Amino acid sequence: MHGKTALITGGAKRVGAASARMLHAAGANLMIHYRSSATEARALQDELNAIRADSVALIQADLHDTSGLPSLVHQTVATFGGLDVLLNNASSFYPTPVGTIAEKDWADLMGSNLKAPMFLSQAAAPELRKRRGCIINITDIHADRPMKSYVVYSVAKAGLVGLTKSLARELAPEVRVNGIAPGPIMWPEGDSNFDQVSRQRIVSHTMLKRAGDPADIALAVRFFAMDTHFVTGQILAVDGGRSAKL
Repeated sequence: MHGKTALITGGAKRVGAASARMLHAAGANLMIHYRSSATEARALQDELNAIRADSVALIQADLHDTSGLPSLVHQTVATFGGLDVLLNNASSFYPTPVGTIAEKDWADLMGSNLKAPMFLSQAAAPELRKRRGCIINITDIHADRPMKSYVVYSVAKAGLVGLTKSLARELAPEVRVNGIAPGPIMWPEGDSNFDQVSRQRIVSHTMLKRAGDPADIALAVRFFAMDTHFVTGQILAVDGGRSAKL
């Protein structure tokens, strides 16, 4: 990926940071978006720029404000001269059981998981077409089989799967659009629904009998970014076989 540029939303931590390291190691320049994780974002920028000077820039934005999304693309192009990969990774995740769902939950979860990827992809499409680039969306195995008590999140991720396939048709043949559906990779921070017993139960339902690692998702990101010139409109489950047993 030498000479190519990737824009990663939610790139400061967890899967986003692992993907940033993976693409950077392959030679890409990075524009890393963050919302509130400034400390982690700056630490990652310093780490990667120490390896290759001026190869990583940061941009702070609230993705719910769709009017500001084109500026992420414009600043990426202004900094690095183009855009080759858009990784829609940023995501809100928390339970919304029926009877407790408020409009703010709907706006937040649909906003981060579906609305922002839609409008950011739309803004990025002209630049991606110029460079015959790609869009990679981080979906979820529960887009197909919703997770109990996570109604809005599951609906939003199902929408993102539909968006992935729709954009693949809309942007072909210049731009490839694919999705990655993680299974148990990193346990959610501060969610009491994922106590030790719940984690063990989830892992027991995988064929490989273990949780994955952010690097597993990052490898799939690199695969779609670099090695799949004849693949578009596809969703790759990276879940230890869990979706086959759901």
